[in-house]
Amino acid sequence: MTTLAPRSTRSARVHEAAERWFGHRELLPGQEEAVQALLDGRDVLLVAPTGAGKSLAYQLAGMLLDGCTVVVSPLLALQQDQVASLEQAGLTAARLSSAESAEERDRILAAARDGDLRFLLLSPEQLANPDVLAEVAALEPTLVAVDEAHCVSSWGHDFRPDYLRLGELVEQLGSPRVIAMTATAALPTQQDIADRLALRDALIVLTGFERDNIALTVERFSDADEQHDRVLAIVDELSHDRGSGVVYCRTRKGAESVAEALLQRGHDAAAYHAGLSQRRRDEVHASFMRGELPLVAATSAFGMGVDKPDIRFVVHADVPESPDTYWQEVGRAGRDRATATAVLAYRAEDLALGRFFTTAVPRRGDVRAVLRAMEATGSDDPRELGEHLDFGPRKAGRLVNLVRLARETAGLPDDAGLATVVDAVVERAEAQRKLEGSRVEMMRAYAETERCRSAFMLGYFGAEVRDRCGICDNCAAGLAPDETTDPGVPYAVQSTVRHAEFGVGTVTDVEEDRITVLFEDEGYRTLALDLVEERGLLEVT
Repeated sequence: MTTLAPRSTRSARVHEAAERWFGHRELLPGQEEAVQALLDGRDVLLVAPTGAGKSLAYQLAGMLLDGCTVVVSPLLALQQDQVASLEQAGLTAARLSSAESAEERDRILAAARDGDLRFLLLSPEQLANPDVLAEVAALEPTLVAVDEAHCVSSWGHDFRPDYLRLGELVEQLGSPRVIAMTATAALPTQQDIADRLALRDALIVLTGFERDNIALTVERFSDADEQHDRVLAIVDELSHDRGSGVVYCRTRKGAESVAEALLQRGHDAAAYHAGLSQRRRDEVHASFMRGELPLVAATSAFGMGVDKPDIRFVVHADVPESPDTYWQEVGRAGRDRATATAVLAYRAEDLALGRFFTTAVPRRGDVRAVLRAMEATGSDDPRELGEHLDFGPRKAGRLVNLVRLARETAGLPDDAGLATVVDAVVERAEAQRKLEGSRVEMMRAYAETERCRSAFMLGYFGAEVRDRCGICDNCAAGLAPDETTDPGVPYAVQSTVRHAEFGVGTVTDVEEDRITVLFEDEGYRTLALDLVEERGLLEVT
């Protein structure tokens, strides 16, 4: 049995290690808390914005725990950046990816086996390769770090099917401690990450949700042409001697249109979206990061790897699909802590686009076809199932993932009947659609509130709201009320409640006259407190 050193002694070790290996005399909020939990044998979910030092948490823990640390990261560019950062600190690190030759991969694995490699970075796809998984398991890693962990969650705004198996893959690596890291995760995503990765005695560390150096503003429109013209005028105003900025659009066509219009107005701008070639996207990303391209008009595809400290403004030309996406995109501004601006061009009609893009509920016949194909082939590989289906592997892959999720959520045995599984899949898809629809409505509430906009967003994420930000448009106009909660209200943030119609939910925010609850089957609902108390609508469980 290992005897732990006193916490004060281990705290000193953490700080000494931070200064010795990384040159940091002080740690940022949440970093020491996360490292200490890992040293205590607990798993950690660390939710903090990009630039807030999430990587340092796993790096410090990896060095203090000894052994090999495996880092799962979705993008080759992100992996290479982290390898370079570790090597710069004098630590041994390598990337295992499709970009390395067979000889190089063998050399990397040999170094890891010999104990000469402290950090091994790879993608979920690489870890899912049986040969690679066996090699990594043989290393008996002491720590696994999962970057961009919101991709694990089917409730998240950026769910990636490749991440779905990560929990079972990590389990096959022995019993490593796990730290999952993400920049944005609302309550359902936090819980889903912990469940999917089977985090043990998990400590959830939330930090850096505040955007107190970003002036949040909403401008409202009833006409689409007026909205478009005003977005361009806003960029004219904000880009004058103010450095770089990003204009986010919901569609590829919108990004192209805004970029073209900005070029015609004399700006140096480019579009970025998933419909462009990888080469073009890389060119735009690199030019923007080097400061050669000051403006990018982009869809949400312009996200991972955009860690530029001097972005002075972010403008949303349309309403994004959720506060999760909005807060992450807004948070790309002002990372140098200097003042930045975020403007949402809000037209209520745009909300219909968000509802259109919510996840479709599959047809029962398609679900039955996939289940029968899985039984006939003995496989869940969408490519193998294709021979038995009337639709392509992409749709098959989505349905396979829904089958897995539904089985887990409903706790169905392997021999559950066809009809039972179909019902569970449809029920799961309907719950997802309701949640996504409620997120669209939360964007309406954000755009139309007179409350401090920063306080509204903090409440959405279930973070503590202490006071008004003082710099958003509502605060500046004197509209925002004080952020004080009546101590007599019997509902605490993150407490569990039950509603007769909506079922079990978690309180995410309490205001003077209303309460917001995230219900498991209905999504976000905002209820008037006087009605809740008068009619006894909520039972604290």
